[in-house]
Amino acid sequence: MADIHPSAIVDPAAELDAAVRIGAFSVIGPHVRIGAGTEIGPHCVIEGRTTIGRDNRIFQFASLGAVPQDKKYAGEPTELVIGDRNVIREFCTFNLGTVQDVGVTRVGSDNWIMAYVHIAHDCQVGDQVTMANNATLAGHVQVGDWVTVGGLTGVLQRMRIGAHAMVGFASHVNKDVPPFMVVDGNPLQVRGVNLVGLRRRDFSAVRLAAIREMHKLLYRQDKVLDDAVAAIGDLAAQQPEAAGDVAAMLAFLKSSASGIAR
Repeated sequence: MADIHPSAIVDPAAELDAAVRIGAFSVIGPHVRIGAGTEIGPHCVIEGRTTIGRDNRIFQFASLGAVPQDKKYAGEPTELVIGDRNVIREFCTFNLGTVQDVGVTRVGSDNWIMAYVHIAHDCQVGDQVTMANNATLAGHVQVGDWVTVGGLTGVLQRMRIGAHAMVGFASHVNKDVPPFMVVDGNPLQVRGVNLVGLRRRDFSAVRLAAIREMHKLLYRQDKVLDDAVAAIGDLAAQQPEAAGDVAAMLAFLKSSASGIAR
């Protein structure tokens, strides 16, 4: 049996691994599934069709799986899926998806999510993401792996933040943020390459040089976007070690529907 505090209310239909711990006064709904080693703090509410993986730590007063803050939502059976080994701090709110999108709000694994973070309906958050206090994702936002989002930052609906990017404190993200870049401000501006983060992840000197060259082509040579994309495409042949990074950048730029931060 899971370790459930006597004051917690757990619906009999909820699926809890025997190694789950539920704190005092928490409420767990009938469609919730929680994996081994996950600890739910006191005064949490986990509802809706919410699946939580292994070894997560969810602090007090979190609200996970509530219905979307979307007037179009009409009770459809949408989901929230959370991966493994996440830390979710106090007063975080993650909502279910909607049928206007894929119907699933998804948070990956190994994320560090600080207090008061809001992840709205249909957001797709990758792995190893850090979101500081009061960062807010509006609906349908996509956040790549290893992204850092500074505190008090707001991300507009349907924006994308590419892998390894960093968004500074109190920023207004109203354009797609390309991979590897550092952005901040309101209006949003690109400040450079996230070199500190990339070095911490053991990017080689060759890869770093190629990423810096992509930054120059996008932001320092007054090229129109199509010309910058063409020039970036040539880098893969010049630096085969960085071909994966070039491909990631090209895929991001070519699929941007909202325009990139420039």
